[in-house]
Amino acid sequence: PTDRGGRRGRKQGLNMTEAYIYDAVRSPRGKGRPDGALHEITPIDLASQVLAAIRDRNGLSGEEIEDVAFGCVSPVGEQGAVITRTAILAAGYPHTTSGIQVNRFCGSGLEASNIAAAKVKSGECDLAVGGGIESMSRVPMGSDGGAWPIDPRSAIANYFIPQGISADLIATRYGYSRDDVDAYAVESQKRAGRAWAENRFARSILPIKDVIGEVVLDHDELMRPQTDMQSLGALAPAFQMMGTMMPGFDDIAIMRYPDVEKINHVHHAGNSSGIVDGSAAVLIGTKEAGEKYGLKARARIVSMASIGSEPAIMLTGPEFAAQKALARAGMDKSDIDVWELNEAFASVVLRFMEAMHVDHTDINVNGGAIAMGHPLGATGAMILGTVLDELERSGKSTALTTLCIGAGMGTATIIERVN
Repeated sequence: PTDRGGRRGRKQGLNMTEAYIYDAVRSPRGKGRPDGALHEITPIDLASQVLAAIRDRNGLSGEEIEDVAFGCVSPVGEQGAVITRTAILAAGYPHTTSGIQVNRFCGSGLEASNIAAAKVKSGECDLAVGGGIESMSRVPMGSDGGAWPIDPRSAIANYFIPQGISADLIATRYGYSRDDVDAYAVESQKRAGRAWAENRFARSILPIKDVIGEVVLDHDELMRPQTDMQSLGALAPAFQMMGTMMPGFDDIAIMRYPDVEKINHVHHAGNSSGIVDGSAAVLIGTKEAGEKYGLKARARIVSMASIGSEPAIMLTGPEFAAQKALARAGMDKSDIDVWELNEAFASVVLRFMEAMHVDHTDINVNGGAIAMGHPLGATGAMILGTVLDELERSGKSTALTTLCIGAGMGTATIIERVN
């Protein structure tokens, strides 16, 4: 191993089993509305198609996979009743494969992948799958309700404000203008368009089929590569009205952060993550399991971390999760070659780059959720696969994936490519 790898080994201890990523697959992202290409595909069908693919393309029967953890942020209706287990059975896995449904808001897909990795590292499983599902066209965001925004004991004590207001609060506190966030969004669209044109996602994308076997979507449907500053400039701020109503959420944000005089509302649909349907799966296992089943390891999971952060501003968690993951691995930021941060809102990424001193050329190099969309429970697993593909494409070694999370949290994972 390299010196860097050796340092990580000493930090984590020598008795822990290593966890390797053997494969990652995702659906295209479909527009999360009734006219979206994936609207006719039920959540169970969407999840079961990626589960079948991760099994079949690796020559497995399914019996080898002991457990599946899937993120799902609105686990009600068609997505309720532990959809992971239902999707496992729908995919034709044996009944011996168990499943768990995970909800850590936007970080659910990465957290589910981390849970699968932790099961492998602890010795509980030799082979497991992490991933996620969110059919936002069929089960709208917020369908599950919750005390956080509506119970006064929670909402008042924690200065509850919607995420869009939190994103605008970040932009205001750290000085990001409307031009700054729009310019970031334009670049996300350009990078996503280039990545698709150069087939950078080809290894991971699974075309989704309908009940008669016809492909209904084979590309990310939401992208608008022609986006420019002029077209974004025509869009009105999305969160200004809810922020300025009397009394409004802006007042609550300023009560929590009295250093802010007035909220500058800069976010809109064009520089925020899109609402989409999607699913993803990541196959994780021990070295011995890979050898036994003829699998080729693609990356080693080096470190994982989750944190809590201040719940009103809410979306600054990625920097703290990244710092914790780096510290656990005995690494610093110079050890990371490629960074991937979910583009929930443009200001989230701008703040992360500033806080972590990460150059824009090294982060979200293939675009992100502003261009392609954010299927809440699946996104973390999707971008874990994206950054793995990018390491292989670029010949680079290490990557850190992270997401901001509602109510003030963050989760992060560091991986190292296996040659």
